Amino acid sequence: MERSIMEDLQDMEKKSIMGKQWNNDNDYNRCLFACPKRTKFKMPGKIWTIHREKSNGKKPGAKNLGFEKSPLAYLVLKARNYLIPSAITRGVSYASAGSGILDSTNAGNNIPLSQQVRLFESTKAEMEAKVGPRAVSKLLSSSFFLVGAGSNDFFAFATAQAKQNRTATQSDVTAFYGTLLSNYSATITELYKLGARKIGIINVGPVGCVPRVRVLNATGACADGMNQLAAGFDAALKSAMAALAPKLPGLAYSVADSFGLTQATFADPMGLGFVSSDSACCGSGRLGAQGECTSTAMLCAARDSYIFWDSVHPSQRAAMLSAQAYFDGPAQYTSPISFKQLANMMS
Repeated sequence: MERSIMEDLQDMEKKSIMGKQWNNDNDYNRCLFACPKRTKFKMPGKIWTIHREKSNGKKPGAKNLGFEKSPLAYLVLKARNYLIPSAITRGVSYASAGSGILDSTNAGNNIPLSQQVRLFESTKAEMEAKVGPRAVSKLLSSSFFLVGAGSNDFFAFATAQAKQNRTATQSDVTAFYGTLLSNYSATITELYKLGARKIGIINVGPVGCVPRVRVLNATGACADGMNQLAAGFDAALKSAMAALAPKLPGLAYSVADSFGLTQATFADPMGLGFVSSDSACCGSGRLGAQGECTSTAMLCAARDSYIFWDSVHPSQRAAMLSAQAYFDGPAQYTSPISFKQLANMMS
């Protein structure tokens, strides 16, 4: 019998498996940063991104966009009194583990998306004081902003429903989507007001297929209900961006299909060189998903042959393949243009 979306989600709450991971994972974050002007593909400006990225210690998206390293964290740069030099030459990361599209997601345990944008705004003001408004405006208008958020919101939604001991109705799901899309649109609009003109968006992947969710199923199968919830949001997000863009003159955007690409990878993992598509390389227990990835955890022999690095996040190689696909890969994984086309557009 097919399980409902909320049955899949409530099982996660009963097992209490998501809160700690998503609150304490300091690498899987949303961040905002600027990158050096010199890139592998002669881009007209810098790259500013708001995104979430996780792998085993590296940032493949940065490589594909033409720079060697991702920027240091905002708080680190502030502590070192190096925020503005980095913002001008390398970039700034506003990473905050556990945050989502909504401020209420894991509230109190992260810097919410709206506050991250405010930090960017304050950084911009300091940059203007240093090099002048005109130079900063020119820089931002020719730069690339990358946005990716949402997974944590789905787990928070599940938690709220489970605490009320109820199953979400279709109207609940519709209202949830509406709130997410309203906040997402507000974020894009605010970035636009602050000078962004080229925005790349990564949608929500198949959250029901991460090892931490699979392990709840005796067969290790994906939680179809959770994936349906994510897919429904992704479709709505794509439509929302198509409707929003014409209202923001000069805005160009690209939506990357993390959901579709990941599903295609699951369909033929060996064809891409993966020997494991359901287990974590770093962890313990069944599917490597019954223990955290720590310094004492078990490691697989060949991490590049695993799709998942830990019980929730992709391996370095999986992340690299995704970055390549979004940047300059098959057309079906980005719409209406690729990230490379977006980055190379003249402002």
